[in-house]
Amino acid sequence: MRQPAELLDLRRMSARVGRNIELVQGAGGNSSLKQDDVLWVKASGTWLADADADAKDIFVPVLLPAARDALAADDERIPLAAPGHLRASIETALHALLPHRVVLHVHAVNTIAWAARRDARDDFAARLDGLAWRHLDYFHPGLPLARAVSAVVARERIDVLILGNHGLVVGAESCDEAEALVHDVERRLALPVRPAPPADEAALRRLCDGTAYRPPHDAASHGIATDPFSRAIATGGSLYPDHVVFLGPGLPTIEDAGGLATLLARADANRLPAPVAALAPGLGAIIRSDASPGAEAMLSCLALVTSRLPLSADIGYLSSQHEQLLLNWDAERYRQQLTASRG
Repeated sequence: MRQPAELLDLRRMSARVGRNIELVQGAGGNSSLKQDDVLWVKASGTWLADADADAKDIFVPVLLPAARDALAADDERIPLAAPGHLRASIETALHALLPHRVVLHVHAVNTIAWAARRDARDDFAARLDGLAWRHLDYFHPGLPLARAVSAVVARERIDVLILGNHGLVVGAESCDEAEALVHDVERRLALPVRPAPPADEAALRRLCDGTAYRPPHDAASHGIATDPFSRAIATGGSLYPDHVVFLGPGLPTIEDAGGLATLLARADANRLPAPVAALAPGLGAIIRSDASPGAEAMLSCLALVTSRLPLSADIGYLSSQHEQLLLNWDAERYRQQLTASRG
């Protein structure tokens, strides 16, 4: 299928946004462009950061009527308008529903920090005044979220959607306008970052020696373990979907060298996989040596989000039911497989 000239603008904008870890982490987020009856949308499991790579074509065409019909029929399988080996984004129905020519969905860390709180409604109203915005409670990604968005856009035109425990969606008539709107919302929602004590690198190396674990590549990830408040948030539950998908529900802690062995023995006894990551209080974070680039990115994201949550925040976590839906979702298993193979 012939690609529209505007798709080059989408690729360039998506790559810029995708390379900003405060807006997108790993395979998270997606973008789209409408041209007549065709929706060009990011493929599931691909990285926005790769959007302008010559060797990678991460956008797939979907017929808009087919996407809307699939939503009406509660069918997550949205056929492509041209044959290919990739699947359309999990959030394709959401992109199809919004009337804007360009739609951009990001996991912006300031927005997530607000969207994970139960006490943020008044702050949203003050900070986003003047924008056409709405806040939605958490809905499972895909069709449940698309149905909730459909109910909103049927009543009024919305340019900014704050998704509870999830992220940010904006719509605009051009790529530049969509990108500018994301930055405007993040500027309005900006939160101070709580500094964390440095990691004890030597102690972490000793802890990991002879195990299937290592320190993460991003030194900032250690703040989740060295800052007591960030650690309490991270171990209290799951803040957003990608936290669950790539790191598992919550994060376990290990108190000493023997604690890691105990943690692994407990997982083995319960026939569970070894935790993707764990926190050593006061020392830093560790991650499995075979962790995917997506898991590394999500650990960085968790550090960025928890360090922005104030001590007074009333935090709302995903329920155990929501966690299990994400862990047992075929669409997320597919996305994890593609993420594991990147780079």
